[in-house]
Amino acid sequence: MWKRKLCLATASSFGIPVEEQIVKFKEAGFEGFFPCFEPGAPVDQWAKAARENDMLFQSIHAPFGHADALWREDEEAANEMLGVLLDCLDGCKKNEIPLMIVHTFIGFEEHDPNPLGVERFGKLIKAAEGSGVKLALENTEGMEYLAYLMDAFKGEKHVGFCWDSGHELCYNYSKDMLALYGGRLFGTHLNDNLGIRDYGGKITWLDDLHLLPFDGVTDWNKAARRLAKTGFDGPLTFELTTSSKPERHDNDAYARMPLEDYLAAAYARACRVATLVESEASL
Repeated sequence: MWKRKLCLATASSFGIPVEEQIVKFKEAGFEGFFPCFEPGAPVDQWAKAARENDMLFQSIHAPFGHADALWREDEEAANEMLGVLLDCLDGCKKNEIPLMIVHTFIGFEEHDPNPLGVERFGKLIKAAEGSGVKLALENTEGMEYLAYLMDAFKGEKHVGFCWDSGHELCYNYSKDMLALYGGRLFGTHLNDNLGIRDYGGKITWLDDLHLLPFDGVTDWNKAARRLAKTGFDGPLTFELTTSSKPERHDNDAYARMPLEDYLAAAYARACRVATLVESEASL
């Protein structure tokens, strides 16, 4: 798309190293990417591959498996998680990666944000200040934690929002997250799913499918309208996978496709979304 760069998340389900994924993404038409960080990740190598292939290193997704520790009284666990986030931030700074994506919580049963979490996240936010790295807090389960932090740090220009369109459907009960935080939008994770499967409305990670756009129940015309309304003019970034969740088969057809065919389909869908957004932005 000539008006807006299209980026894709790397994924372990693609079955090849990140450096090779970057090459495949470019061949498919994408102009940027983002990977997920873990301790010891070769961020320098990823950045080198990005330069060699003239690909935008759009962001890094910080680890989130123990994000709940930042809200608990266990100082050792909290400091361990904070240390991982600070290592991720350091990787961004050293490699001039402009954006770090952060989950504010993990878990479905607790709904009790507290000042301890603000204090711990505050250390990360302070470390990012003046570094050239922005922090984007993502909508996941635990909307209360996101709201608590977005309010606590609303004066910090380097703290904003990452909109995950699929999480909005299956974790946020289709609540319009862009209406809440679109004015502070730093990035997108665009994907599709089938909404909340449980008849009683119970949310679980099994509904977070990360399907190709238009393969789920998202109203992409409406989503594009809402996104255009924010005035966001950065890259459109897609977060997709060929792996199905346990005891589900929603992504199985993707896994049977040669990777090149899947990436070509992903790029075509990304172009359709981008066209809708640009059309809405021009009205």
